[in-house]
Parts: sequence; structure tokens; C-alpha cells
Amino acid sequence: AVLQFLRRSNLRESEEILRREARLLGDDLGAAALSPASAGLLGGSGSDADSGEALLGRGTSAAAVAIGGNVATVATSSPGVAAVAAVPPGKGEARGGCGVGPSSRREPREVGSPCAARGLSVMLGHKGRLGGAVVVEDQPDVSAVLSAYNQQGDPTLYEEYYSGLKHFIECSLDCHRAELSQLFYPLFVHMYLELVYNQHESEAKSFFERFHGDQECYYQDDLRVLSSLTKKEHMKGNETMLDFRTSKFVLRISRDSYQLLKRHLQEKQNNQIWNIVQEHLYIDIFDGMPRSKQQIDAMVGSLAGEAKREANKAKVFFGLLKEPEFDVPLDDEDEEGENEEGKPKKKKPKKDNVGSKSKKQDPNAPPQNRIPLPELKDSDKLDKVMNMKEAARRVRLGPECLPSICFYTFLNAYQGLTAVDITDDSSMIVGGFADSTVRVWSVTPKKLRSVKTAADLSLIDKESDDVLERIMDEKTASELKILYGHSGPVYGTSFSPDRNYLLSCSEDGTVRLWSLQTFTCLVGYKGHNYPVWDTQFSPYGYYFVSGGHDRVARLWATDHYQPLRIFAGHLADVTCTRFHPNSNYIATGSADRTIRLWDVLNGNCVRIFTGHKGPIHSLAFSPNGRFLATGATDGRVLLWDIGHGLMVGELKGHTDTVYALRFSRDGEILASGSMDNTVRLWDAVKAFEDLETDDFTTATGHINLPENSQDLLLGTYMTKSTPVIHLHFTRRNLLLAAGAYSSQ
Repeated sequence: AVLQFLRRSNLRESEEILRREARLLGDDLGAAALSPASAGLLGGSGSDADSGEALLGRGTSAAAVAIGGNVATVATSSPGVAAVAAVPPGKGEARGGCGVGPSSRREPREVGSPCAARGLSVMLGHKGRLGGAVVVEDQPDVSAVLSAYNQQGDPTLYEEYYSGLKHFIECSLDCHRAELSQLFYPLFVHMYLELVYNQHESEAKSFFERFHGDQECYYQDDLRVLSSLTKKEHMKGNETMLDFRTSKFVLRISRDSYQLLKRHLQEKQNNQIWNIVQEHLYIDIFDGMPRSKQQIDAMVGSLAGEAKREANKAKVFFGLLKEPEFDVPLDDEDEEGENEEGKPKKKKPKKDNVGSKSKKQDPNAPPQNRIPLPELKDSDKLDKVMNMKEAARRVRLGPECLPSICFYTFLNAYQGLTAVDITDDSSMIVGGFADSTVRVWSVTPKKLRSVKTAADLSLIDKESDDVLERIMDEKTASELKILYGHSGPVYGTSFSPDRNYLLSCSEDGTVRLWSLQTFTCLVGYKGHNYPVWDTQFSPYGYYFVSGGHDRVARLWATDHYQPLRIFAGHLADVTCTRFHPNSNYIATGSADRTIRLWDVLNGNCVRIFTGHKGPIHSLAFSPNGRFLATGATDGRVLLWDIGHGLMVGELKGHTDTVYALRFSRDGEILASGSMDNTVRLWDAVKAFEDLETDDFTTATGHINLPENSQDLLLGTYMTKSTPVIHLHFTRRNLLLAAGAYSSQ
């Protein structure tokens, strides 16, 4: 019916594409007229070609229902929400709404050119049932996902197939061998799962034992999970394996290597392997030189292989927003103080308006009003002025001038310290603990005080100059405040930039917002159903982000109890979250060993970075917004160029999980803290200078990392027995570190 409709509407090109897709090459269209039902489905009379065009989504199970003359497309995607888009005839494209949820991660690929979808008012489901009723499934259809393993090969030949391919790859030329070796792991997993699914348990066991030793060392954890799946029943509830099945494993291979592989498999009639390659792998083919073993090793290791090159093509506004301008009254003693130090020059031009630091708009910055940001309050302006004054006294760091490090050790933290944050002006420090408490300390002589009770406040003269002093209750002054409210370990804490609020997230699935004026809980945000691993305030306040075990990151605003954006795409827990300095983007690190960069404006994923060999636990943006540093359980710190979407450096040295990363205020030095009880300082200027980001590198991902990163390491500082879980540079570039002393 669809083909007839296309022919009638004279849409030759679309007809061709659809024929190719459906493999209807001959003229097998009977002259049967359209049945009334299908005519109704194709937008009323069928005369209006654009009665609601829907994209053909391959991965998403979908169906179309005709509602009167309107066409509605329903796209369902594993757990989450199905969106229904009803489109009046002639209103352009009805794109099936994709499920928003932890595993709705298969973007429909557009078939051929955009015009392929012209006039098709049907979204073809993967089962091809177009009935009156549409079943919107909530759960991933496990049986459908797994039934792809039904194509039976001879179970006894699997080992022969695999070892044949292995022999072929190992005997191929060096330049192709490294690239083709990437096939070993995904093929091994799929062939093993196929054997298990078809209940050839003994063959599966011997297949696993024979070949699991050949896999790269960084897949050991995944193989441990795999080895426990020995029966068909085990596959039903296992998330990792479902992911492996539903998301295509991405391999990036040069055209020459791919042709070689294709020829070999076709000559050998090795259909079993060829089927898996076509069904379960996504081969991203590029023209040019094959990549070397080192280049491939740097980029692989994530749950779903590498990122497709398309994933990192979108434009990212990584520049900084222009600072607002305002006048700064300079005190006289300030001037004299500066003169004594002998550098009055710096201060003079800043006299009129300190905010004029960046008069010119950064060409890579997003438009100022791209996302709504909160207005600056008077107190914020005052704070900015203080910040500027501090900045004038800031120490310029570099290889010759390393920062002093002040370490806050939490002693006797038998409650188990699980999170730390320090305010921007370094006046308060907060700890989240496994006993579900949040503890706030003042690190300056100024004690923490609460606001007086309402009855006392009514007696205060509101016009007096020191009204802000008078509203504080001296009787409540103390160095430590304990906040009770969570019902599970607190995994993340974050102060708001204006120091009025504090966020904490916990295993209990909630994020709580606390007032630092009254030291009470103001809101509990419930959106995650599982533990929340991290939360962070935007550098402008108001917005904050959280990420958790449900594989999703959520963007919130303090005055909304529902999330504003849901960022779905990771294949495992979202373990850490960070705002970009311009607040338009959010980076998330995950246990699927990838880092994603999300656009706050529309919720799109604009970068996917692969290369870590273990779950990501720390993220830090450089102060100029151009680079991102990431740390993981593999002990490596990787550096990324956000604009080009490329890995530009690898810092090796830590021997355990890197839990803390922070750039100095001017971006000259990167500090990393780890479970190996050390803080290391790296030369960020040198790491980022003369980067090769020519078009070829960006197009193919041929990155050339220096063999060792020792010349970038400026210093290693051991603690006695304290893992480092937080780092913070003060406004004058003193480095503060924090962790809990562990006696063993």
C-alpha cells in the first residue's frame, strides 16, 4: 500500500529506497486498490502527500494508528514514557516521540535521505503489526531482544568459526591486524550468548574457557559477569547483557581492513560470524590509513565500543559568557596595600568597572540568553568584587611556582566519609557520611550561625545598616552544624555559588536542598528511584544536576520539584556530573566507561568520549571552557578537546581510582587526587599546547599521544594513609585537599 501510494504521488526516489530496504526489487505490487483501512491510515484520502510524515526508525519498536483523519505515531522504547504525536493533516513531520528513560538509547537512524520519509505517514514497527490497537510496552521486550539469537548455527562449529577468524586476523598484515582484533571481544560475547540462549550449555562452557583468555585485560570485569550467565533463564534479568544486545557495539575500522574482513568471511561462507557482524555490530568505516595498536587502545574499552564519529560532530559553544559590568568602589587602604607590593599598575585600569575583564565577546561562547540564567543580586555583585580583589593577589602558578597544598584530614570518621565540597570562597567545608548525615564546618574563625526566630526578627529595625548582622542568632554560633534528613549514605554534596544553599544526594534516591541560613532542609527532590551518586550546582546557581543508578542524569531548578531535563543514553550508572563553566552544557561520567556532554537547552547528547577502561569517577572543566579532564578507576587521567571532540592527552601515574580533579584558577595546573593516597600536579599548559587538531585527525580519530606523561608531572605528594576525595583551589590558588584517614 505504501509503495502504491508513493508511486501515485510520483515520489520515485522514496519508492526506490523503500524497495531496497524491504528487498522488493521486482515489480511485485499487485494492482490491488488500497483497502479503505489502509487509505484511512495514509491520511484520509491519500491525496495529501504531506499528511504527516514520520521518520522510519529502525531500532525503535513503533506502530501507527489512524485517529479519524489524523495520524498518530507511537514510538515505544524500553522503560520510560511513550510519547504520542497526533498530527493534523498537512502539518509537516510527525516524529515518533522516543521514550525518555534509562534505556531509550537507540536513536532512529534516518533511512537514506530526508526525502525518503516524505509522504510516509506510517512508522513501521519492528514486528510489522499495524493493527487497530497499539500495545505500548513499558519494559524492554526481553524475549524480542533475545530472540534475535534464534538463528541457529551448528553449535559444535562455533569454536571452529571463531578460531578460523582468529587465525585469519593474526596472520593478516600488521597494519590491519590491530584494527581487526577489535572484533574479537564483541564476537566472543555474542557467540557465547547465542550458544547459551539456544541451550547448548556444554558447548558454551568450552567456548568460553577456550577463548576468554584472549580478550583484552580491560574487559575482565565484563567477562566475569558473562561467565555467570550459563543458562537461558539467566539472560532474562541481566541488564548488562540486555545492553549488549540492544545497543550495537561500535568499531571504527579503515575501509581497507573492512574489505579484507568482508572478503574473508564471504569466501569462507562463514555466515554465522557475518550475521553477527551485520546484526550486532556497527562498523564506522573511514578512508585513510589504518590506526595503530596504541591509537586503538587509547580509544576503546567502553561497554559499547567507541563513539560513532557522527556523535562528536555537533557544534559546541565552549566559550565563556561575558561577565556583567558594574562599578567597583576601591577603598583607599586597598590602593596603599597594592603600592607597597609594588604593582599598582594592575589595579588602575580596573578602577572604573572590574567587570570589563572580557569586553569582547568570546567567538565560541553561546549567545548570552541561550538559556535563562538568574539575575545578579546585590550580594552576588559584592561577592564578585571580593573575588576580583582576591584575584589581583592571586599567585601565578607554573612549573617553577607550584601551589602550597593544605590537606583537611577527617579523623575518626567512623561514620564513613563519602563526599566533600568546599565553598568557592573557601569559608566552609561539608562532608557527606555513610550514616546519612551531612556535616558543615566553618574553616574560618567566623562561626556558623542561624537566623533568629520569627518572633525575634519582628523586633529588629529593618532600616539599620547592620540589619544582616542583627538577624543572626549569636546563641546558635558553632563551628559545626549537622543536618539530618537522608535515610541512606550521602554520596554527593554541593554548595550554591552564593553560599546560601547546600545540595546533598543519597542512596535513598532523593536530592535535598538545605538552607545555610537556618540549617534546615527546604526541599526533597524525588525523581530518581535508585541511589543518586552525584549532584552539582550550576556555576550561576539556580540550576543543578544529579546522576544515579537509574543510568540517567537529571537537570533541576531549585524552584521546580520536577526535573527540567532528563539526559538518557548511558548504559550504566551515571557516577559523576559536572556543569560547564558557561552553564550551557553538562558532562556526565558513567560506569559504562564513557563520558557524555549534554546540551542543557535541548537535552541532546553532543559529545561521547571513550577511552577509559573503568567507571568514571571525576570530571573537571578547564577555566577557559575548552578542555575537559576525566579520571576513572583505571588510574588514568584523560584530557579532551571539547570543540573538536578529541582525546588530546593521557596522564599516567596514579595506581588507583582518581576521585578528584581540579584545574587551578588560571588553568595552568591540573591537580588530581586518588585512592592511592597521593595528590599529583600536572602541567596543563604544556599538555594542551601545540595540539594537532587538523581535519584528518578530527575526521578519523588518529590521535598521537606521547608515550609517557612523566614530563608533564610536576609533583607527587603522599599522605600518610588518607585517600584523596576532593580538591579545591582557593581564589588565590592555594590548593585544598580533603579525605578521611584510614587506619588500615
